[in-house]
Amino acid sequence: MLAGALDGVKVLDLSTLVQGPQAAAMLHDLGAEVIKVELPEIGDVGRHVDILASHGNFSSVYIACNRGKRSVALDLRTDGGRVAFLRLVETSDIVVSNFKPGTLEEWGLGYDDLSAINPRIIWAAGSYLGPQGPDRTREGADMVGQATGGIISTSGYDDGQSCPVGTLVADHCGSQNLTVGVLAALFARERTGRGQQVDVSLLGGQIWLQAVEYTHTSLTGEHVARSNGGHPLVNALYGIFATADGYVAIAGCPDSLWPKMIECVEHPELADNPRFGTYFTTAEIKAELREAFEPIFKERTTAEWNERLARYEQRFAPVRNHADVLADPQAYANNYLVKVDHPEWGEVTMVGSPITMSGTPTRWGTEVQELGQDTEMVLIEAGFDWDEIEELRAKGAF
Repeated sequence: MLAGALDGVKVLDLSTLVQGPQAAAMLHDLGAEVIKVELPEIGDVGRHVDILASHGNFSSVYIACNRGKRSVALDLRTDGGRVAFLRLVETSDIVVSNFKPGTLEEWGLGYDDLSAINPRIIWAAGSYLGPQGPDRTREGADMVGQATGGIISTSGYDDGQSCPVGTLVADHCGSQNLTVGVLAALFARERTGRGQQVDVSLLGGQIWLQAVEYTHTSLTGEHVARSNGGHPLVNALYGIFATADGYVAIAGCPDSLWPKMIECVEHPELADNPRFGTYFTTAEIKAELREAFEPIFKERTTAEWNERLARYEQRFAPVRNHADVLADPQAYANNYLVKVDHPEWGEVTMVGSPITMSGTPTRWGTEVQELGQDTEMVLIEAGFDWDEIEELRAKGAF
């Protein structure tokens, strides 16, 4: 198999839960060697969320964000742990963390500390609110990231309770930004020979995720409304509609497809309203469109609409759950989902890679490590002998 784009790159992943670990997982999938550094006896907090007794008592969070990594148990707060970690830094390229800003600096492991040992090191950190400002040391996770970033205020319906997005969207967006920052720093290092500090946050990621909505509010002074089954700024036949037995999503109907839409739904009277045949319209006409189409979509099942809307070349999708997607051959054709033979669990389906590369193919990890499983081997590879390892142990490293 061809080497990945990041073949030869070594990552030290100190992070926990999702924001940092998933960024490091992406680097692994791009070809890097990732060494997960965890607190002895406790490990990544993600090991303790949604534990699956049927799969070795590993958690879905830990499997999803750490498959393919090696696990080293080190207490970085101790002299022994710090000595061991700094030795690893000498031959590494990237350090990923998501501690509260200032924590690693307090332990003598900040960017300045590490770059003094290895000027090529890239020190990448994710936080809740960013490395600067009066609230920089506040701690948070996905839920408060969504709340602080404003996305919850636009979710749901006007007559309903505020509701978060049904995935860890703040964490995931933060992880993607952290990955992009690391890749840019690696590219810059090719020119300068030096690493640098990369910082991202949940807040920054949520603002970037909603760049359109924030631009609208900042330029008009108008608050962006709730999504109400569509998008508050898209005035078109755009949104989620109930069918006889489920839901279907319509992503607008361009002018060129409007005659086919009338044929598809078998309601020729729609052609009598000239205000309906334009893709982008007004909020008032959008409301009229919704009122007209809501009873129409309830006339057939989701499967029937799936067949008809496809036949008439409309921009649509049935609203699927995770089980539906896991059964979709399209996801497997692109390796977004993959079936793998696990040495203990047998054939299982795992999340693959969202990126396809022709010359340096991406990969995906299959196995997850027990806490500290690779500690001694990694330390030996870093140059420690057995006597030194025992000395580290005596100094509280693990």
